[in-house]
Amino acid sequence: MTHDPQRLDQILTGLMAAHALKDTFRSAHTRHHHPESVAAHSWALCLLILMLEDDLAGLDLLKLLKLAILHDLGEAISGDIPAIHQVPGQNKAAEERADLQTLMTPLPPEIQARFLALWDEYEAAETPEAIMAKGLDKLETMVQHVSGDQVADFDYLWNLGYGTNRTDKTPLLRALREKVDAMTKEAHQAR
Repeated sequence: MTHDPQRLDQILTGLMAAHALKDTFRSAHTRHHHPESVAAHSWALCLLILMLEDDLAGLDLLKLLKLAILHDLGEAISGDIPAIHQVPGQNKAAEERADLQTLMTPLPPEIQARFLALWDEYEAAETPEAIMAKGLDKLETMVQHVSGDQVADFDYLWNLGYGTNRTDKTPLLRALREKVDAMTKEAHQAR
């Protein structure tokens, strides 16, 4: 089988553009007080999904992983806006979608279309995989907050209301949420 050299060039150029996600930081910190990158968050979300594989019966695991990998890719251009800094009326999703389209420009059209369809599915949160991805995304963020070394004035209790509209969708998400909320309360009390 021969491969189209131009297509391979497009894919490698697209990958290099996506590497910006490694240098795009979130507001959370790691256990050694380094800022967490968006790429690290996406990786941790994918790892969580793999760890939960036996609990995800009936879901398309490959699709779930694709959604997790792509969900924040547009942030490679404009960065992450922490939930506590999002402004009412701001259309973060539209901005991130436009950034994703810009970032994907070097890629072959069929890959662009496939990635955009997956991102749209994640954002709509109507399929079982997208519902799970959205909920696990919130939970992974909360786990990072309690496992990392956050800034001195970090408000752990704010997390108790964070993403509940996403984590109340399935029994698995609710069970995980209960455990992560307990971890959050413990982190707050340890302060």
